[in-house]
Amino acid sequence: MNTEQNPAASAPEQATATHAETYTIGVDFGTLSGRAVVVRVSDGAELGSAVLDYPHAVMDRELASTGAALPPDWALQMPADYVAVIKSAVPRAVEAAGIDPAAVIGIGTDFTACTMVPVIADGTPLNELPEYADRPHAYVKLWKHHSAQPQADRINELAAERGESWLPRYGGLISSEWEFAKGLQLLEEDPELYERMDHWVEAADWIIWQLTGTYVRNACTAGYKGIYQDGAYPSHEFLAALNPAFERFADDKVEHEIGELGAAAGTLSAEAAAWTGLREGIAVAVGNVDAHVAAPAAQAVSPGQMVAIMGTSTCHVMNGDVLREVPGMCGVVDGGIIAGLYGYEAGQSGVGDIFAWYVANQVPARYTEEAAARGVSIHEHLTSLIQDQPVGAHGLVALDWHSGNRSVLVDHELSGTVLGLTLTTRTEEVYRALFEATAFGTRKIVETFNASGVPVTEFIVAGGLQRNPFLMQTYSDILRLPISITASDQGPALGSAIHAAVAAGAYPDVPAASAAMGKVNRAVYTPNEAAADAYDLLYAEYATLHDYFGRGANDVMKRLKRIRRAALGGGVDSLPTDTETTALEGATA
Repeated sequence: MNTEQNPAASAPEQATATHAETYTIGVDFGTLSGRAVVVRVSDGAELGSAVLDYPHAVMDRELASTGAALPPDWALQMPADYVAVIKSAVPRAVEAAGIDPAAVIGIGTDFTACTMVPVIADGTPLNELPEYADRPHAYVKLWKHHSAQPQADRINELAAERGESWLPRYGGLISSEWEFAKGLQLLEEDPELYERMDHWVEAADWIIWQLTGTYVRNACTAGYKGIYQDGAYPSHEFLAALNPAFERFADDKVEHEIGELGAAAGTLSAEAAAWTGLREGIAVAVGNVDAHVAAPAAQAVSPGQMVAIMGTSTCHVMNGDVLREVPGMCGVVDGGIIAGLYGYEAGQSGVGDIFAWYVANQVPARYTEEAAARGVSIHEHLTSLIQDQPVGAHGLVALDWHSGNRSVLVDHELSGTVLGLTLTTRTEEVYRALFEATAFGTRKIVETFNASGVPVTEFIVAGGLQRNPFLMQTYSDILRLPISITASDQGPALGSAIHAAVAAGAYPDVPAASAAMGKVNRAVYTPNEAAADAYDLLYAEYATLHDYFGRGANDVMKRLKRIRRAALGGGVDSLPTDTETTALEGATA
């Protein structure tokens, strides 16, 4: 693995750090916004922050440039929105912190993944070329762009048939969210753009390219999302068997210099210094993923400490000192989180997104009016209405697959459901059932890790959803584990600032910086034994439905998606196959 070790940490800057306070900036690029946080290097104190909502948000229904409708399961973004965060949030965060910009010694960033940007040789995104502005495939494919599922299915089938050695490193299945599935979709649906594209770049690396003028591919996404294992990508023979024109995808579109996490990708360019008001030449850390970078922010750098970054989705990351194959995991990568340990990843594609969807589309207006009258959010109001109801009293169980299943089924053709509805079911009861479903999904992940020889010994929550105490207690009861909480509302941004401090030479490595700058409150929530016993009964029902709908006993969810695509113009190929129709008739006979 090629790495660049701290080229930006100059002797004068390191000397200054011993005489006066210095600072780093972490920038967290989420699904809907980007946030910059100014952090004191000596102790991790967060002194100022600023956020910018992406002007174009997520394009999942129509293309902003033309208004043209997008097919189902698409999710695109505008790369210029990411640069807007750098230009806006960084200088405002520095101003809010009240510090001298000259005292900032480094900047680090993290990103959602797998979020892909097709670019030409100089890093210009294809959508910024006027001739391609009306082409959907020219835009960023956000992590939750799931329309490459057919390509993912073919990758999985071929890899299993050939016995590819890298497949078990991903729990036996490659996700439609990842680099190769999305790249194959681009080739097959818009080959002209595929040929015009020089690099298929993770947004985590593209933003670093904008800050430094240098393209360095980070070890985290290369391993987890780019099928980079044991120093190699999938072979020419494998890729050609998928599509002859895909044979050199890894060589021509993906492969590039790889930077180690915590190293410096380069230094802040003159252009980026003008955007931010920071000094030209300060360290810019190698890019990283929002979930993985949060682990050191939570002081979770040892084996067994699982960190769940809970926001629109949840990503579960954990270090281990042994290499194991965990069914349905998103991946295991040597040094994927902390150098010298195996980094494991799993996740759920929808969590906060599910709660937000429910509130936006299923909650009667009177609830919103009541919340406004009380001076609380609709989420707080619904929680207060249901938190004292005994476990199981709503008579419901839900599946948390509204955005597909990332782990352990790795299938984005699945969809959400609520079972047990009656004419007396109340709005807040469904809301609680969705809370519980996401916790059940997490329990399925934890149990799978435990059964595979990678025990989860501590569960730590980061991200915005930690602010709901009832949700956290629900997780503790369902998991039968204490829940620790990061003592920062901005765990990923703090983690990026920690990596920036290492890149600038303020600490020798990430664990040392984590010990000084990370923050966690241990065992804030502990299981209630009676509630845990009651939840065991509901979880048993969840597990039955999980396998019934998720492991092939009844593929109705997939058939419904194909029918929907056909109805929206997907053509006859999107309709159920003869075999599926026969199965459906048999199931309803």
